[in-house]
Amino acid sequence: MSRLLLFIALFTTPLFSAARPNIVVIMVDDLGFSDIGCYGSEIETPNLDRLAANGLRFSQFYNTAKCHSSRVSLLTGQYCIAAGDIALTHAVTSAEVLQDAGYFTAMTGKWHLKKEPTDFGFQRYWGHLSGACNFFKGDSTFRFNGESWEVPKSDFYTTVANVDFALKFLEESRKASDPFYLYLAFNAPHAPLHALPGDYSKYKGRYDAGWDEIRDARISRQKELGILPKNLKPSPRPPHVRAWDKIVPWQQKYEINRMVTLAAMIDRVDQEIGRLIKDLVENQELDNTLILFVSDNGACPYDRRKPLLNVEPTNGNTFLGDSTGWAWARNSPFRYYKQNQFEGGISSPGIVHWPAGLTSKPGAISHTPVHLIDVLPTLADVTQSKIPKTHPTRSLHPVSGTSLAPIFKSKPIWRKAPLHFQFGKDFGLRDGNWKAVSFKGEKWELYDLSTDRTELKNLARKHPERLKKMIGQWQLISQHVLHSPELANPNISLTRKPRKNHEW
Repeated sequence: MSRLLLFIALFTTPLFSAARPNIVVIMVDDLGFSDIGCYGSEIETPNLDRLAANGLRFSQFYNTAKCHSSRVSLLTGQYCIAAGDIALTHAVTSAEVLQDAGYFTAMTGKWHLKKEPTDFGFQRYWGHLSGACNFFKGDSTFRFNGESWEVPKSDFYTTVANVDFALKFLEESRKASDPFYLYLAFNAPHAPLHALPGDYSKYKGRYDAGWDEIRDARISRQKELGILPKNLKPSPRPPHVRAWDKIVPWQQKYEINRMVTLAAMIDRVDQEIGRLIKDLVENQELDNTLILFVSDNGACPYDRRKPLLNVEPTNGNTFLGDSTGWAWARNSPFRYYKQNQFEGGISSPGIVHWPAGLTSKPGAISHTPVHLIDVLPTLADVTQSKIPKTHPTRSLHPVSGTSLAPIFKSKPIWRKAPLHFQFGKDFGLRDGNWKAVSFKGEKWELYDLSTDRTELKNLARKHPERLKKMIGQWQLISQHVLHSPELANPNISLTRKPRKNHEW
């Protein structure tokens, strides 16, 4: 080949090969750590279980303990405040990065940030901008490609519609030769608790034993699965959750109804993921599609509704609220809940499925601590995309996450700084196996998660210098990464026990 022809060949060859993977990122809402089968649940989730069996699971995949901040971190690779919070004024999204790299970008489901997905790189969008809505009736924030969309008066259920539109977008993407990026953000199983009639009927009678027995069974399965060490000591039932046999019959009946509904909602999410997987198989795309499944926070304990007795929440006029007792069981084996930076608030199921890209053993479990901030760097890495350092209208901050691609090949990752956690006055820092954590701005605690993942033995008095150093690290990250001087110097109060919340 002449030098001229070689020059022409080099500069007319596509920058990326046709082998770049398709991307599907699935985020569920308020799902507890043990809420799916491959993480110990009795709820039937065969599609997610198959993804796990043929893919990779994480035992320490962290979120931010809150809906909106987890979405910011997943999309931008940054901590929420650093990214400009829900306005995303200091960040670019994964959709913008992958669109610039030639990907077809689409999203369905819950947005919960400012503006709309179509303002941040998603070429197609269907879903609701709100943080939660009636699953049968929706709300006024539904959008379809930037335009208002009216929810049908009947035969509508948000979880099903999410995948209906996802499949339409994928079909549209196949008309071009570009790979696709689909972000599927289910609102389930976030309250209001609503289930389709058939799903609801399926779980009647399964929760009559109550949360104590269900939690024990889940922990036992988690140990059998290898998600938890066999010698792990579960956190005890907290004072604000009563023993099941101490609850009067009408309360038991009400609580059973709530968990039946939650199980049905989670089952339906799995069924819809099954429809998506079937479509990928039929189009011969599953092998080279990277699928990531995560939750935005732990189970929600906020019991905000008066008991509603003798009802079936299977239509738009009747719904139930969250249950504190069941949230404790669903976050097995950890302490606390959504909005808290203890493991119960920030630990998510994390599944990666990518036959063409994973060289780890099928069904492998990674015990490496990872975080939602790692999603964007990972997607950029595996798609050969570039995360920009400048933007025409936004002042960008650097991403804080790291690519998880080495883990896909059973190799270690390197993290330049400890993992930082914060929502409201709940704080945390994960540095190696050590974790410092503060509940509602109370005195910092210290745990060695290598032997105490359930945070039962506070080592603050035994290792005061280590704790002091970690608090200093948390403050430095708050100051220089989150750019929040106020957050870097919080007022720390004395610990009050038992810990209470008026909504528990």
